[in-house]
Amino acid sequence: MKITTKINLITTAWILCVLVAVNAVVFISFMKITVNMEEDILLHKAQNIVAEIQKDDSPQEIEKKLTTYLTNHSFIRIIQPDSQISSEVSSDHYLITKFKGEFSSEQESQRSTIRQAHKEEQILIVRVPILSEGKVVETLEIGDRLLGLELGKDVLLSILTFCTLLGAGLSLLGGRWLSNVIMRPISNMINTMEDIEQSGIPKKIIIQHETKDELQKMAVTFNRMMGRLDANLDKQKQFISDASHEIKTPLTIIKSYADLLRRRRIQNEEKALDVIDVIHSEATRIQKMTERLLELADTELENTLEYKSLNVITLCQNVFNQFKEVYDREIDFHYQEDSIMVIADELKIKQVIIILLDNAIKYSTDKIDVYVKDQLDSTVIRVKDYGIGIPENEIENIFERFYRVDKARSRETGGTGLGLSIAKNIMNQHNGEIKVVSTDGKGTEVVLSLPKR
Repeated sequence: MKITTKINLITTAWILCVLVAVNAVVFISFMKITVNMEEDILLHKAQNIVAEIQKDDSPQEIEKKLTTYLTNHSFIRIIQPDSQISSEVSSDHYLITKFKGEFSSEQESQRSTIRQAHKEEQILIVRVPILSEGKVVETLEIGDRLLGLELGKDVLLSILTFCTLLGAGLSLLGGRWLSNVIMRPISNMINTMEDIEQSGIPKKIIIQHETKDELQKMAVTFNRMMGRLDANLDKQKQFISDASHEIKTPLTIIKSYADLLRRRRIQNEEKALDVIDVIHSEATRIQKMTERLLELADTELENTLEYKSLNVITLCQNVFNQFKEVYDREIDFHYQEDSIMVIADELKIKQVIIILLDNAIKYSTDKIDVYVKDQLDSTVIRVKDYGIGIPENEIENIFERFYRVDKARSRETGGTGLGLSIAKNIMNQHNGEIKVVSTDGKGTEVVLSLPKR
């Protein structure tokens, strides 16, 4: 079943249920109010009759007084305690034969339904006690056909039935219109998806009207998703192109030198050793690049991190000691507390610090300053060097894969252009931030902000 049909049926069924419930309330209220009004009229009439009747009135005088209050299709009786009728007047013979007189010492009302000539009629009977010297001596009983009630009930039922049918018809039309309005952007999205499936090219939905509702939000979200997908496809193409280029260069060198060895054999041992050194160097470069590519892929897959409590100060000191022994460089560590605890993946955070220190050593010859500061919600690590720096217009690109400000200089230092991309992915996994502040020719400062939780 189509969703438009479901919307149509559901809205129509719901409106019908509401109309039936409202109609039932209206009908019951009408009947109750009308009967109460008729009852009040008869009770008021009965009280007036009781007030007019005197103790010494003759039966003829009593009947005369009762007749003045008699209406069409009604009867008035005075009933003794033994249920005998002492006086009675009527304009409807059927009623006096259908309903027997009843004595009552309390004021009461009774509504009955009778069938006559294939129709139902409501009969209202009220009884009011007649007092003498504080005692109930007789009961005044008045019965009346509620002809106006039957007529009003029939008219009301006709109106309610017509309104219900009209409401059902309008709800069907409205449901169809509503389903078309709701489904229009969804249909556009389906058509766009089918075009994408057939062509393989991301496309966006054309938003013709600014409705500012959830449907427009869904279309905008879809377009934003398509934009990101398109951007990711472009990055993927660029990544494949850059990776192919980066790997092709050392492979070409290796193949060229290997062909040289094949042609000349090993006639000159010194020349052969130089060729072997070049092949080894380029093979090592490919190996490092492959390892970095695997690390980058691992961080982009957002694999589960091994969170644990670790001391940032101790972690940094261990990394600095290793770098000092290997590179013989001056690294000044600045901190105010001996213990700053965070919840993070120790190996991943260590990898980020190593990447930043490795870049600082490659692109500077002076000392390196590292600052660790504990803040309210985060721990900040700053790695600052005083080397060649980065031009201002290049800073926003340095986190892209294979991007290098000085490609010749980077190749000399063995850089792959993947380190900062890996570092950024790791910080994103920790819900942290990495920022770069640099001045060309004066140095670079990288700031890590790591949440405590």
